[in-house]
Amino acid sequence: MARPYWDVNILTGSKTARIIDNPVQCAGIIKKADRPLYILGPDTLDRNIGERLFLKYCLDLAKAGKLPICATGHVRKKMLELGIHPDSSYDIIEIINHLKDTEWNGVKKEGNHDLIVFSGVRCDLAERGLATLKHFAPHLKTMALCRFSHPNADFALPVIRKDRKWQDYFEILIDNL
Repeated sequence: MARPYWDVNILTGSKTARIIDNPVQCAGIIKKADRPLYILGPDTLDRNIGERLFLKYCLDLAKAGKLPICATGHVRKKMLELGIHPDSSYDIIEIINHLKDTEWNGVKKEGNHDLIVFSGVRCDLAERGLATLKHFAPHLKTMALCRFSHPNADFALPVIRKDRKWQDYFEILIDNL
């Protein structure tokens, strides 16, 4: 296991994330999913990757991978300003509770999701949500596209400290979807 950025994330139990260093491999995992869901948190609005808003990279990724978007927090408002309508808008706790339910039909009413991708959710909240899904939703796989790494996800990125490397990772990931 790679050491996460925040020390509080170290104790994950016996199951920990598989670190995906290669964005091409990450794209392959996303492509294999039948019904993925991309959860966007408010940190996508507060951070840039290089000169570009993190949210815009996330929206490009969603478009390239044909991922339905669940906007949390105030992300929906910004998406609407950009002319993009999210597939759903939930509070992060609310969407995690829905995802635990095997009978839930998903945001598009086509059946529950099989891969949940997180970006921009505050690290401590994302870690708790991922731990909840790890223990109470074994029917799901989770992926954290966060530069600080999340050991409670099934798939996570390594800790990426440099903006340029973070930008390159996202650009290669989008190109391969």
